[in-house]
Amino acid sequence: MVFLHQISSRQRPPATAGAPSDGISYVAPPKTSSSSTNNIINTATTKKSKASGKEGENADFVLIDKMISLLAEAGVTLHNPGGPPCLPSDLHKLRRLLEQRFSSEDSLLSDFLSGLNAYTCNPENFRRVLISASRDGSSRSESLVRGLLLVAPLQLKLQQMLLEKLPEYFDVDMSCAASLEDDVPRLILTQFRWLDFLVDSEGFTDKLLEVLSICPLQLKKEIIGSLPEIVGDQNNKKLVAALEQMLQEDSAVVVSVLDSFSNLHLDDQLQEQVITISLSCIRTIDAEHMPYLLRFLMLSATPRNVRRIISQIREQLKFVGVPDSRSVRGKKLKGKALVDNTESLILEALRSSLRFKNLLCQEILKELKCLDKAKDHKVIDVWLLMLIYTSGGSLQKSVVKIIKTKIIEGCFKEALFDQCIDGHMDLVQDYFPSFLSWCEYLLACKEQTVRQYGIHMYTSLFEEFTDNYSRQEILGALVTHVGSAVGYEVSSALDTMVLLASKYAEELIPLSSYINGMLDYLEGFNIEKLHKVYEVFSYLVLSARSSADSVGSSIVNELLMIIRKQVSNPDLKYKKMGLIGTLKIVSCLGNAENSNFPSSQKTNFEDALELLKASMDSCKSLSLPLILFYDELIALLENTPLHPAVMEWIGKHVGMFESMFLSDLEGGQLPVKDSYCGLEGELWMNLDGDLSPICLNILPLVSSSTQSTSSIQILPANFLLLSVVERLTNQGSLGGIDALLGCPIILPSPKYFGGHGWLSLTGKQKQALCLSLYYAISWIRELLNAFSTQVAGRINGTSQATREEIIAKLLKRLRNLVFLERLLNTSLKLYPVNLPELHLSVEHPESSFLNKRNHLQNMEKKNDQNKMCERDSSNNKKKQRTKMKAAENSDLNGKLWQPTILDVLKKSGAVTTQQVQNEVSSSLSHMEKASQRGEHTIETNEPAVVEISAVAKVLNAQRFKFRPLLVDCLSILTLAKNEDSCCADPAAQLPLHLYLLHDLHYKLDYLTTPSKQFPLGGLRAPAGLSRMTVSEFVSKIRALFPSLRKHFDAALFILKEGAETCQEHWSTQSTGAGNPDIPDLVVSNSTVAGSVFREILRCFSKILNLPDIQTDKAVLSDLLGAFQPVKVRYSLLSSIQPIPSPGNIDYLYCGAYSFLEDILESDLSFSFSITSEVLVTLESIVTSVTLHDKLREGKGKHTHIQSVQGVLPAFSKRLGGSAQKLLMHQQENENLENGWRNKGEIIQKILQIYLKNSASNSDPLDELACSILPQVPSSKTKTTQDTVHSFPTLCPATFVVWYRVLHEENLAVLHKLVKEVVMLEKHRGDVQLETVKGLLMRLRQSVNVVVSLVNMCRTHEKVTVHAMAVKYGGKFIDSFLKVFDFLQTYFRAHDDTIIQLVKELQKATRTIQTLCSEAKGLKQTSITTKIPATKRSLERFLFQVKSLLHNTSNGCSFWMGNLKHKDLSGQVVSSQLFADEEDDNNEEDPEHMEADVDNQSSEGDGEAESSA
Repeated sequence: MVFLHQISSRQRPPATAGAPSDGISYVAPPKTSSSSTNNIINTATTKKSKASGKEGENADFVLIDKMISLLAEAGVTLHNPGGPPCLPSDLHKLRRLLEQRFSSEDSLLSDFLSGLNAYTCNPENFRRVLISASRDGSSRSESLVRGLLLVAPLQLKLQQMLLEKLPEYFDVDMSCAASLEDDVPRLILTQFRWLDFLVDSEGFTDKLLEVLSICPLQLKKEIIGSLPEIVGDQNNKKLVAALEQMLQEDSAVVVSVLDSFSNLHLDDQLQEQVITISLSCIRTIDAEHMPYLLRFLMLSATPRNVRRIISQIREQLKFVGVPDSRSVRGKKLKGKALVDNTESLILEALRSSLRFKNLLCQEILKELKCLDKAKDHKVIDVWLLMLIYTSGGSLQKSVVKIIKTKIIEGCFKEALFDQCIDGHMDLVQDYFPSFLSWCEYLLACKEQTVRQYGIHMYTSLFEEFTDNYSRQEILGALVTHVGSAVGYEVSSALDTMVLLASKYAEELIPLSSYINGMLDYLEGFNIEKLHKVYEVFSYLVLSARSSADSVGSSIVNELLMIIRKQVSNPDLKYKKMGLIGTLKIVSCLGNAENSNFPSSQKTNFEDALELLKASMDSCKSLSLPLILFYDELIALLENTPLHPAVMEWIGKHVGMFESMFLSDLEGGQLPVKDSYCGLEGELWMNLDGDLSPICLNILPLVSSSTQSTSSIQILPANFLLLSVVERLTNQGSLGGIDALLGCPIILPSPKYFGGHGWLSLTGKQKQALCLSLYYAISWIRELLNAFSTQVAGRINGTSQATREEIIAKLLKRLRNLVFLERLLNTSLKLYPVNLPELHLSVEHPESSFLNKRNHLQNMEKKNDQNKMCERDSSNNKKKQRTKMKAAENSDLNGKLWQPTILDVLKKSGAVTTQQVQNEVSSSLSHMEKASQRGEHTIETNEPAVVEISAVAKVLNAQRFKFRPLLVDCLSILTLAKNEDSCCADPAAQLPLHLYLLHDLHYKLDYLTTPSKQFPLGGLRAPAGLSRMTVSEFVSKIRALFPSLRKHFDAALFILKEGAETCQEHWSTQSTGAGNPDIPDLVVSNSTVAGSVFREILRCFSKILNLPDIQTDKAVLSDLLGAFQPVKVRYSLLSSIQPIPSPGNIDYLYCGAYSFLEDILESDLSFSFSITSEVLVTLESIVTSVTLHDKLREGKGKHTHIQSVQGVLPAFSKRLGGSAQKLLMHQQENENLENGWRNKGEIIQKILQIYLKNSASNSDPLDELACSILPQVPSSKTKTTQDTVHSFPTLCPATFVVWYRVLHEENLAVLHKLVKEVVMLEKHRGDVQLETVKGLLMRLRQSVNVVVSLVNMCRTHEKVTVHAMAVKYGGKFIDSFLKVFDFLQTYFRAHDDTIIQLVKELQKATRTIQTLCSEAKGLKQTSITTKIPATKRSLERFLFQVKSLLHNTSNGCSFWMGNLKHKDLSGQVVSSQLFADEEDDNNEEDPEHMEADVDNQSSEGDGEAESSA
């Protein structure tokens, strides 16, 4: 804005010393020749040239005298030696007198102007008549010229004369003028301001603009800024055009032009023209003028133009000063201060405007919500969100939600944030608290992507702000996150701390007091978080020891003191902290690369060795801490090269393994057969035969552990440490300990697992038997972990024969493992034992620790119960057996039926109930075979059938205690070997493959769904993944892809052909692996094949949708290439344009889809469960294609990721068709309802796939909801066989599933329509009539669906159905409210359609009201909890309809009143009425309000007219 200085009252200046006595001096004006300036004559005429002569001078004298006389007659004293002329006190009298004289004498006006012109040729005289004059008896006020300008006959001529004199002063430097009275141009402008009237406004404006066009820049700015005060409103159009022309010629006047625009009173049309002019200047204006332009535009915003203003500002504003600061940080940029100052002024202009107009904030948020591509977002977007957030208020939540959404969608990249803050510390300083608040919000979000962005923001702020205050605030915020007790938030905060400590350890040492706050929360941390905490401090310790700073030394001493206290604490919780802290410090101090930093007394590796010895001494008598110490030391050895002295000490320690756990053999046999706890021991699983020199003492160590503390519990961890040390010291080879792979194990005699042998055992012996099996399982798992490294990659010095021998032994050990686990599972079912923990790993973030403890307590109670029974008499034993037998017989199939993989997965949530149906039927067939063989029912204390194909369900409850399989073990899947046997039966290998596939699936679950609660068997994360990234995991399993296809084909062949299992084949291989002969061993061929089939499909789906694999073309190509058919269907390829080329990613996607689609169509006839799994896998391929394209779009045009967008429509269409075929599948089962009852969840999934992938979402929804679903009979009225529709999967048993899915999908369709309506409103001017009509038709379809679904409650009495109607009906109404602005906009063009739409929806709202009323009366809490939200939506809908009809005013009648209280059948209910008022038809339940819309008259007697 331009503000002119007001003319303040001042005293008259004294007369000039050289002035004549009459006060009138004639001095040449500025633009005269130098010869004439020397002639000073005391006359009242303008200066003439010497050639003008005496006559001209005399004429000027006459005119001046005449002018002076006229003014004197009017009371003006022109000759005032002390200052300006004196004016009379009554100026109105002066004006009237002059007007009368000028009107009476025509020539007087011209003579007066000539005289005035001659008089003012003298600059001093001109200045005197322009400055404020003196009135008689009053203070100084208006000037003489201003008084004359208010004389109507004189005004226009005088204005022109003044404007003509203005150019005479263009070349005069007025910058040195002491005051306004000395600045003649500004004095002239002052005369024109705020005149009471303008005689000829147009003529004056033309003259003024003519002079304005030739004015110098400074005077031009002054005049432009004063135009609103000079020119009348009737000339605004001309002014706007002239100012636009000036802007085009010279952008330097933009500030004055904007000032003038803002003060002009413009109509709507001119205002829009001005906005357009201003918007066009954004690209061309100088940066220093940008704040003024933005402030003008923002403050000029109205509901009509705000969208255009915001859009243009976002598109055209180039936010200056965004260099890549990472290349210039620490350097002083030339002109940087100016740029930052300009940017700060721009931000301040935007912030003040946003605070002034809330409309701008809402429009900005709306504009940003509509953007869905990363390339459309700019730096100014982040700043606009920041300015809105800084302003406070209710919009802060909206801002952070938008930021979160944009990050999840990939629209806000990290580079966008870097451009905002990097290198702009001065600019960001004022907004630092708000940026920090954003970081706090993002780091507390559940989504991993959002938290990663928060970590990046924290680190960027820390890098940018080097002052102590800012960094203390950042560290304080991070410590607050660490103490939040929210797992994912704590983990992300610790990741941020680790990142900062790794980069800026030296700078963090002075701020260590803030970091020490993390130590207060150690008690609540799991092992993973403890690693991160101590990693932070290890960086600080290493940095502190490398410097002689006293502060750093105190940090080291304090940390070591804390760790020593923790290690010496007898409580496992604190000892665990100390051990992890010790080994983290050792990883830094003992690192071979960091061992050269000298300290005051000892070298770093000596301190590390001392810490190791102290930790080992504190754990010698405690098994779990020692196991943790070994595991942590293993991880340290594999990731950190330690000093040779440290490695030597570790080697000496593991050298004691042989004396602790092994015994010598003579000719492969025990020298002496002893009894342990009364159990005879035998050698099991001897792979080396008579050549084996040693054996593992499991049973002797278990028997000793029941009496005193034993080392058996640390056996697996100790061996794994031994193998790691051997590999590191022997160039990766395990040749020094290869005898352990084939050595036998001392275990209880197999005779104890028979019926009579088991009955003869005491409780203590049964416990020893179970524990022996448990430790044998853990031993074999560690053997697989250790020796799988020898075949996973090439080891120097290992021959091919040795490698093949190791492979053969690994396969046998895997067969041993499968056998032992099933045997232990059978034993635990008969005698529950609380197995000791052999592994302390990272607890899953949401694992149910309480459930785990309760489960173990129940097992201990059962165990105690069994011990008490053993002390009773034989009669009590018999009674106890009878009771337990009766308990087992409570399930008719409990005797022989064994749990399958799907039972366990169903419990964990990984597999649905419906997928178990196939397994049940196969298990029943085995029970029939068993009964035909004359097998008898096993009593309580006798071992059950050991079924190799079944998952160890009881054992899985304690699987978290097992030693985990590492990722290298999965390479055994590639080592399938054709062994010599009686036949070529692939099913003999499938149980081994299934075991590893199940482990692969478990690891993928952990990687892909970290927030999902695992089953009891998965309370702890696998150690092989706790410190492994997704990309590292994918690179390790990449070689498995061809093997997965191979095993998949084998399983599919068995499922299709139904090949019989050769029992002798399995027995031969089991005997070759050293497994003892168990008579009750059953191998279920079809169950294993089906489980392998499903596991591979699930693993394929999970691997395919890993984000890391989408960005790695080679890995993705390998995965898809492994599942290619012999020939891709031409019908699929031809439906894609352009047709994919072989070798491209899109072609590989087509091949994988075609391969699975062939299986789906061929298998549809024999297994609904199998085909449904294939369909879900096909959907995962479509999901992968979508994710692939999103990642490609996020990477930009120049990415290496190939586009696969063309295949998505073809895949979706075919997927929808396949889902429809599956829904129409007729199950071959006599009892169809029972057949579908257990398949509800998978039917739900198939139905969702069908609806989401149909060509039109609305059409199948409309057909199913309005035509198909109403045909399903109520279970109380009709039988299942009465259905006449074409969907066999839709029956009373599955009605609720279909009903819920249709509600959910219809709600999703409405949400999409709402988004389309919002986009349509944004581009309202370009909307086609057909587009609006199409949207209304789709809205009508959606309304029809919800009305049909809600009205089904009248025939279906299930409370679940009614609850869903109330819940989803309320949500539908709530979303439908968002389209009322759209309906109001197009009401006049489509009034009939919209009225019918509302009336149709009214049918559903009335039914919902009735459902709510009945639920309250019947106290159905499953419904009443949903009523408040639904009621609010119904009330809002009621008043929105009223507002719609009121605003459109089309004559439509509207009533609002109380509905009659009716039940679902339409009968009137007495409700709250008294008995004597029941016959009054005009009374209604006041609790129910509803509206009725009609074009004619009132409907029904029960509605009172409220408005019309």
